[in-house]
Amino acid sequence: MIMQEKKRVQKIIELLKQEYPDAGTRLHFSNHLELLVAVVLSAQSTDEQVNKVTPELFARFSSARELAAIDLEELGELIRGVGLYKNKACHIKGLAEKIVADYDGEVPGDFNELLKLPGVGRKTANVMLAVGFNQPGLGVDTHVKRVARRLGITAGKNVTRIEKDLKQVIPMSLWSESHHLLIAHGRAVCRARNPQCSECILLELCERVDGNHL
Repeated sequence: MIMQEKKRVQKIIELLKQEYPDAGTRLHFSNHLELLVAVVLSAQSTDEQVNKVTPELFARFSSARELAAIDLEELGELIRGVGLYKNKACHIKGLAEKIVADYDGEVPGDFNELLKLPGVGRKTANVMLAVGFNQPGLGVDTHVKRVARRLGITAGKNVTRIEKDLKQVIPMSLWSESHHLLIAHGRAVCRARNPQCSECILLELCERVDGNHL
């Protein structure tokens, strides 16, 4: 049964590759710290919103030490354009302080160490590994969750279960790419509202029930 599901998912990935050959992160960054900050900011915000606030933010620091020294209220004003900016300001200042104190100013490239940073959950840690460190990682955001559930790849409702289910049927070498492909499909076709099922290249592989979308 698991082998059959792996073949189905492999076909899904192949079709998505053809449909979205340029799928990848939309966040703008130039180093590990900037990527980490951008990913933290992207929670409950669009990448476009994040990219609007990061140029000025990134211009204000060139190291974790400089970021840790930024006044919290000033930091909040710099990122006001994204959702939950006050909480995110606290997380960003806190993670910068911990990176300085515990990692000699360098963003750690280890999953468990990343999870120790304020504001960093499994999704952010997976994205950091995949995008920042070129290591296997499969982050589950709202798009990945929605598309994976609608396709019947997982019945999980929490991101930890969904991540586990996806990693079980997707080869490790394709984790990062699959993350971006599922996001691209979620944005373009398998939308939260009014999914474009009649235009979906995965229609014959989708396990939705009578059009009842999860």
